[in-house]
Amino acid sequence: MAHKARRGFSNQEFENRTRRCQAMMANQGLETLWVCTEPEVRYFTGFHTPFWQSPTRPWFVVVPSSGKPIAVIPSIGASSMSSTWVDDIRTWPAPQPEDDGVTLLIDCLKEVTTPDGRIGLPMGPETHVRMPLRDYAKVRAAFGEFFDSTEIIRSLRMVKSDEEITKHQYICSVVSDAFDALPGILNTGMTERQAFASFRAEILRQGADDVPYLVGATGPGGIDDIIRQPSDRIIAQGDLLIFDTGSTFDGYFSDFDRNFAFASADQSAQDAYKAVWDATEAGLAIVKPGATTTQIFNAMNDVLMKNGSLGNNVGRMGHGLGMQVTEWPSHTIDDETPIEENMVLTLEPGLEWAPGKVMVHEENLVVRSTGPELLSRRAAEKLPII
Repeated sequence: MAHKARRGFSNQEFENRTRRCQAMMANQGLETLWVCTEPEVRYFTGFHTPFWQSPTRPWFVVVPSSGKPIAVIPSIGASSMSSTWVDDIRTWPAPQPEDDGVTLLIDCLKEVTTPDGRIGLPMGPETHVRMPLRDYAKVRAAFGEFFDSTEIIRSLRMVKSDEEITKHQYICSVVSDAFDALPGILNTGMTERQAFASFRAEILRQGADDVPYLVGATGPGGIDDIIRQPSDRIIAQGDLLIFDTGSTFDGYFSDFDRNFAFASADQSAQDAYKAVWDATEAGLAIVKPGATTTQIFNAMNDVLMKNGSLGNNVGRMGHGLGMQVTEWPSHTIDDETPIEENMVLTLEPGLEWAPGKVMVHEENLVVRSTGPELLSRRAAEKLPII
């Protein structure tokens, strides 16, 4: 098993995040930043709990122009939040549908924002406001216009610190070990549901905290839907299998897949596997600071087209990775995001190699000054046979 990484973060980590945020706020003329979703609250405070599964209570964090963030949260979270680096914690006994923290939030925002000051709130792609719409309307009425701070949040979270990268390294090593063990725990005669359960258990045994994302499928000689839930279909000789897992350690994700065949695979399936493997190699050759997501997409897509791709209607061939299983940016034909050192990315070329037959390959990496450093253990060059 992989050597376990350190849990939590140093206070210096949160101080650095907050100072970087405040510098960006100043550049955009923002006095205050307000966030209310799990990853952003956790990013600025270290508050990490599965209680977000409950939709009942809203949670808010306010980042002023200087000093530490302020937590405006339900009282049920006060004890956990007090164990973070945050000192100013303001609570109410939620749920109170008529005023579920709204007055407390408005008072906090007024305290740290001048009458003409601008308040930022993420509004763009891959963000949302996690509170009832009528409550948001009350806050908006108290201040007028909010200003889109998506680019601040996006820039902060796309580039990872050394402490974040260490967590990615660990969970990717754990899942790599689990994939290596997979041929010894799966066999024909199992159902898909049994295979999924066995693989999930192996990932946890190897040292993951959780496996919140596990999709895949089996199929006779090919697969057409790689994101569905498992069925009671019995795995037979000649089947192909794909598992794609987003597993976590201390709140940070891995996200990569592996393909296998049971007993045998025909040449067309082996050729499709080699095509997506070669496309990944082409993407890896492009990854470096200063390249763009579109250049990565084009490098992989060129290989797929030369290998008879019938198209890729998924829209992208990889993405950012972090506290969520998919983050900014996306490798698309027109994204054009510049690659920066210490981004954590996936490469995920997908190929429809025959009508209704899809092959997808995925690796995880961190961008170093000299190019990519793989976090996932590189897949076999030839389609593995179980």
